[in-house]
Formats: sequence, C-alpha cells, structure tokens
Amino acid sequence: MKKIAVVLAALLVAACSSTQKTDTSQASQADNAATAATTAAEKTADQLASEMQALQQQSTYFDFDKSVVKQEYQDAIKKQAEFIKGHSNDVVTLEGNADERGSTEYNLALGNKRATAVKRTLEILGVPSQQIRTVSFGESRPRSLCHEEECWKENRRVDFVHKLD
Repeated sequence: MKKIAVVLAALLVAACSSTQKTDTSQASQADNAATAATTAAEKTADQLASEMQALQQQSTYFDFDKSVVKQEYQDAIKKQAEFIKGHSNDVVTLEGNADERGSTEYNLALGNKRATAVKRTLEILGVPSQQIRTVSFGESRPRSLCHEEECWKENRRVDFVHKLD
C-alpha cells in the first residue's frame, strides 16, 4: 500500500511539474501576442495620425469673390471623402476663409458659402451630412499677410480639420 501511495505521489508531482511548464509557456505566448497586438495598434494609430495630418494640409482654393469649387480640386476632395467614409467616427470641419477685401460681414458670408460648397461636394460623393460641420472665419485667419494677389489667393480657401470621436 505504501508503494502505491509513493507511486501516486510521484505521478502527481510529475503531472504538476508538467502543467506548470505548460502554463508558463502559454503565459509567455500570451504576453508575446499581447505585445504584438499593442505594437500593431500603435502602428495603425501612427498611420492614421499621419494620414489625417496629410489630409488637413490640403485646402480647396477659390477665385476672387467666388464660392464655386474648381475642377482642379475635385480629386483632393474625393480623397477627403474616401477617408471620411472609411472612418465613421471622423467628423470634418470645413473652415471657410476669405481675403481681406470686402467688409467683415461680407467675408464671413463668403467663407460660409465656400464651406457649404465643399460640404455639398462631399455629400454628393457619399459622405453623411452628420460627419460634416462648417464654419466661416471670413478674413480673420489669413494664411499670408501681404496685401497683394499672391497672398490674397492663399487666403481664399476652405481648410479641412478632421477629428476622430
């Protein structure tokens, strides 16, 4: 009887020892998988931030006293639309701007018309209206400060500001 008890004890110790090694190995594999997932998530977040930054550096420019989106900006707006549609948690704010010529009220209205024109273009491309906001800054946020056409054309624009909620 003692021999049977000794054999059973030896088997139990061997079994526990084997289980511990397996558990340690599984824990190590789980840690490695978690680290890989975290690294992948960080890469994805970095790529997303980089893509958003590139999109926010693009603006749509307008002719003097106009709010019609020019054909040459259609591809840039399509890229914006693709990004927004691909990220349902993205809300883009379209910031309408004008050059310094004209009254403050007129330039605020013109900035609003420009932002609205870009919004309509995005909606035609399939972006849900709840993902688009518009604001007009009129002449209050100039990109260039000189008082000639070279600067004024830089200030007649709509900027895209993306925010992931």
